[in-house]
Amino acid sequence: EVQLVESGGDLVQPGGSLRLSCAASGFTFGSSAMSWVRQAPGKGLEWVSSIFSYYSNTYYADSVKGRFTISTDNAKNTLYLQMNSLKSEDTAVYYCAKSYPPEVWGQGTLVTVSS
Repeated sequence: EVQLVESGGDLVQPGGSLRLSCAASGFTFGSSAMSWVRQAPGKGLEWVSSIFSYYSNTYYADSVKGRFTISTDNAKNTLYLQMNSLKSEDTAVYYCAKSYPPEVWGQGTLVTVSS
């Protein structure tokens, strides 16, 4: 069974940084594409970033490009999202997902950017 558990969400001030983690199990993590998707309050789902570390490929939405970095630790079956220069519009529940387009999702972790 595929299982994805996000963590690291917190309250952070605009301009601050945060790192999200996603612990994965139940599939071959090292050969799988992984994604981050978010849902801001009152809005629909927005794809944020994807990675296929097997080919060293990363992809970002224009809204986060240059500020966010997606990465993996394959030995730990863990996906990360380093978020810098956070803006209030980054406030959302962030979900880890297997593959691209995203298929199986985790439970999400809340990121609140506010002063």
